[in-house]
Amino acid sequence: MDIHYLDNAATTRVSPAAAAAVLDAMTENFGNPSSVHSLGIDAERVLRGGRESVARLMGCEPSELLFTSGGTESNNTALFRGIDANRRVGRHIITTALEHPSVLECVKKLEQSGLEVTYLKPSADGGISLDELERSVRPDTALLSMMLVCNETGARLPVEDAAKILKRKSPDALVHVDAVQAFGKLRFSPKKLGADLVSVTAHKLHGPKGIGALYIRSGLRLTPLIYGGGQERALRSGTESVPAIAGFGVACDEAYAALDDTAAKLDALRERTLAGVSTIDGVRVIASGEAIVALALPKYPSEVAIRLLESRGVFVSGGSACAKGHESHVLAAMRVEPKLIRSAIRVSFSRTNTEEDIDALVAALREIA
Repeated sequence: MDIHYLDNAATTRVSPAAAAAVLDAMTENFGNPSSVHSLGIDAERVLRGGRESVARLMGCEPSELLFTSGGTESNNTALFRGIDANRRVGRHIITTALEHPSVLECVKKLEQSGLEVTYLKPSADGGISLDELERSVRPDTALLSMMLVCNETGARLPVEDAAKILKRKSPDALVHVDAVQAFGKLRFSPKKLGADLVSVTAHKLHGPKGIGALYIRSGLRLTPLIYGGGQERALRSGTESVPAIAGFGVACDEAYAALDDTAAKLDALRERTLAGVSTIDGVRVIASGEAIVALALPKYPSEVAIRLLESRGVFVSGGSACAKGHESHVLAAMRVEPKLIRSAIRVSFSRTNTEEDIDALVAALREIA
């Protein structure tokens, strides 16, 4: 049976070139990049090349990147270290009710420690009101955290405009952007977004798991996350994962080369999906956006629909892979009917998907709906 993988918002298949780079860095360029002998120098060269590749796709300087273990660590570092660096500005945070758990759980912890938090509520289509944001900004607002693309609906949030509003009313506030679902799919840069901190990860763009990065605007000083030998500008000490970084760099090179074509292809795949499911009774479209379509099959709980599709070679998810077993807080915040939330599935695309994948999805949905 052919496999039609449409759960790319959860993770992507590692590209052959990225996997080869990982293997090479484990078996050939295996030295410690801090060592001064030739094997160490070769490993440091791989490390530097990976950083340059990630920075090129990000649209920033290599020196502005901190390598992390992934999007969750990047988000945690941005929020905890960012608010710590900006306490002189105030103790008020603004975020949205749509954010990934790795943001929301951090914000809850900060709220428990005495900070005030404003959660912007989404509209029915998953958007965020800039008017509500403007009303929420205070002179003591120290940080805004807003994702660029929602991981459950694909909605693109107005980060650039939000940053301008924030900086106008609280000039020293920091802007953090979770760009995990946008990286490698949309062309952006931290500067254009008005961001001080940007989180990304490798495994959403055909790179390995266990490696991510945090953009830290030049001049912004954060306290160390891990103390030790001083690696990663003394912010995250410990021997760098050169194999993972090598794979991350190659995945970024591939994404950069295909960026314009990827955006057009993802749009076409989304539109083909929407056109196909529009002809099926028993399937409801909840939301659609960048590389994601959220559907509901009211006849089934999400888990049953996922298994029925899997038995037909089609792989999707029930929402955020990090919220397994829990009702979607995103769809609840959008005030989607509870019955639809319980039956929701998420279809998500990458540049490796084909029209045949979409046709297989539509055929399977027609069969089970």
